[in-house]
Amino acid sequence: MTYTQFSGDGADIEGKSILITGGTGSFGRTLLRNLLNNHNPKKVVILARGELMHFELQNTLTEDEKKKVRFFIGDVRDADRLMMAFRGIDIVIHAAAQKQVPLAEYNPFECIRTNVIGAENVVQAAIRAGVSKVIALSTDKAVNPINLYGASKLASDKIFVAANALASGTGTRFSVVRYGNVLGSRGSVIPFFRKLLKEGAKTLPVTDERMTRFWITVEQAVAFTLTCIDTMQGGEIFVPKIPSMRITDLVTALAPEIEVEIVGVRPGEKLHELMITEHNAPTTIDAGDRYVIEPEWNFWNLPDDEEDRPPLVPQGFEYTSDQNDWWMTVEDLRETLKSIPYGGE
Repeated sequence: MTYTQFSGDGADIEGKSILITGGTGSFGRTLLRNLLNNHNPKKVVILARGELMHFELQNTLTEDEKKKVRFFIGDVRDADRLMMAFRGIDIVIHAAAQKQVPLAEYNPFECIRTNVIGAENVVQAAIRAGVSKVIALSTDKAVNPINLYGASKLASDKIFVAANALASGTGTRFSVVRYGNVLGSRGSVIPFFRKLLKEGAKTLPVTDERMTRFWITVEQAVAFTLTCIDTMQGGEIFVPKIPSMRITDLVTALAPEIEVEIVGVRPGEKLHELMITEHNAPTTIDAGDRYVIEPEWNFWNLPDDEEDRPPLVPQGFEYTSDQNDWWMTVEDLRETLKSIPYGGE
């Protein structure tokens, strides 16, 4: 199986100054490598909290690459630091978030400060600094959320869509990219399962044998995001068409002979994931390799020629991991796992 090669080439980033919040994480590291290998940005600014991860990322760069990259220790909770970091920046890719569901449940104030207040700070700083485009990363868990992480990302999505009205007349535009689980990212199930197998586990814990998930590689998430920067007008939520998989098939792909131990669905966890709801259908277009949820605001300018407009999805349409028409088989998963670093990024 071959993943969709998302249309567009990221041409809008050539010669631009780009800042990545949370830039030392899995997505940010892969995005930086993509930008340096395949594009010619004027500079790339990495903004993140942890100095050790800044140091480790610096050590992956050649001396020539280091001339184009700047490392800012900073937190999206710090509005003043964002204002300083955003000066002279053309494009902001907002990847910083508190993402661990159980930790967010136990530390709700911290989750809100990063995911919601941090989103507001990014919006305010981008408008004041004259940033041209801001694209924020979201998650399937923001759709009909049942945990605080998902609820905080729903609030974040709403902030970034509405920010286009707040920025009216300034030239700053905001959009959102929403996708499913990233294969092999830090904290995801693949590094966890591999660790258990390395330690000699005789079974692997599965919350429910019916569980399904959307999956995307981090390279595909980066490529998709770059194409959305090319086409965004402001206010869209871009959703890639990606495959689903059954969690039991992942176990089989990793260790065919091992037994599964059913441990029950954790608090705040869904059996299946949802990226577009029936409520979104009236404003969602099918753009070939992606869906685009258009904003319900008067700043949205439809094409003058309706013939150029992609079709709306059918009424009642929902995009869910269990009703998807694209599935990863055990062999697909086994082949994909070969390209994922053993410990995750």
